[in-house]
Amino acid sequence: MLTVSSRPPATVRRLERRLSLYAGLEDFVLLYPLYALLFAEHGLSTAEMSSLFALWSLTALLVEVPSGVWADLVSRRLLLVLGPLLTATGFSLWALLPSYAAFAAGFVLWGVGGALRSGAYEALAFEELSRLGAGTRYARAMGRASAWSMAATAAATAAAAPVAGLWGMHAVAAASVAACLLCAVAGAALPEHRTPGAGADRSGGALPPAPAPAGDGPGAARAAGTRDAGGGDSAGAAAPARGLRAAAVLRSGAAEVRGTPRVRRALLLVVAVTAVWGALDEYVPLLASSTGAPAAAVPLLVLLVWTGVTAGSLLVGPAQRLGPRALGALLAAGALATAAGALWGRPAGFVGVAAGFLVFQLVDVVADARLQAAVSGPGRATITSLAGLGKEAATLGVFGAYAALSSQVDHGPVFALLVVPYLLVALVLGGRPRGAGGAPVPPDADGAGAGGPTPTVPGGTGRAS
Repeated sequence: MLTVSSRPPATVRRLERRLSLYAGLEDFVLLYPLYALLFAEHGLSTAEMSSLFALWSLTALLVEVPSGVWADLVSRRLLLVLGPLLTATGFSLWALLPSYAAFAAGFVLWGVGGALRSGAYEALAFEELSRLGAGTRYARAMGRASAWSMAATAAATAAAAPVAGLWGMHAVAAASVAACLLCAVAGAALPEHRTPGAGADRSGGALPPAPAPAGDGPGAARAAGTRDAGGGDSAGAAAPARGLRAAAVLRSGAAEVRGTPRVRRALLLVVAVTAVWGALDEYVPLLASSTGAPAAAVPLLVLLVWTGVTAGSLLVGPAQRLGPRALGALLAAGALATAAGALWGRPAGFVGVAAGFLVFQLVDVVADARLQAAVSGPGRATITSLAGLGKEAATLGVFGAYAALSSQVDHGPVFALLVVPYLLVALVLGGRPRGAGGAPVPPDADGAGAGGPTPTVPGGTGRAS
């Protein structure tokens, strides 16, 4: 009897491996657990460190959307190479010129580098998988990439202390720079078959054409920097043209969010799902400590939670076919498990917290996949960056709420209170009919949309398979 293998083609597997390698190298940074100690070692006060963290967040907020627009205008692969190179430059400054000014410059470079990756990575992954007829594998691929990222972070954290003890902080910085350089090489190895800036403007016309290169026809400027017949300067004219194209891409992305309910709902779901647990994860060690666990057990409890998160990344496959009501029920269950585990006030409660974080990560990846599949215009990276901006802003709000609540109650009740919004999101999802942006994607739908760079899945929010 003839059987058909569900194993994806070699080209798809190769692309997924490259995406995972890039994600893993990006987070194999030995400086992660030690940079605060580096700052303290060079005399920075807690207030000065806090100002650096604020500068880092502010940089990410300011650059998030412009970097997404840029990713829709130029090569996304180029941005995935530039991002880790900027981060490597920042880490080099920290090691070679340790001072407040160098640390600040390093955080700005790190923030810009991260923003260049945000949006460009997801957009390139979705469109390249779609080109291979495997667009519905996007969620699975991103789940595996997230698992690689978390495994790399854990490995870097484990390696940081022995490397620092044996060879000092300069070796830690050198290893972090090397990881960034390898990440840039991995970015250069990613395929890209898209024409930068191509596409129509959904707000009512085509994107303005790029300036023609010198010698490209009778109307082209004679050479870069030379004056044309009207007395203008071709190099000077290129800048306004690029500005018009950037404005058109931003307008196109914003128009698609405003005018397409499916895109708008998917974007809001990404923000709502990611913002809360993306902030709470910073406080997991404090929650562990508040249970009365000995100091030596705190890292183990944190590891339990992140084991749950990694498992959530790897279990995306079944969840991507859930309708909105089932997805809402799953999200509510995760919120209740987290609240119950946090309120228990015992180390055993971390089983519930780990289960909740498993669900949050799983729904997070599924929500991102549905956003990518819902987008059909030329502003894919721009829309992804708009979602990133929303996540950053909402996460800052959660940080503020945590600070205010923690002055009144213990960490357990704060966790329980801050997952309440997930119950509201679950109610909204539960109130939507199955066909309203949430029809399941069949597991063999990889061929859907092949032949175009930005396919959508009919009748649903667009899940990956």
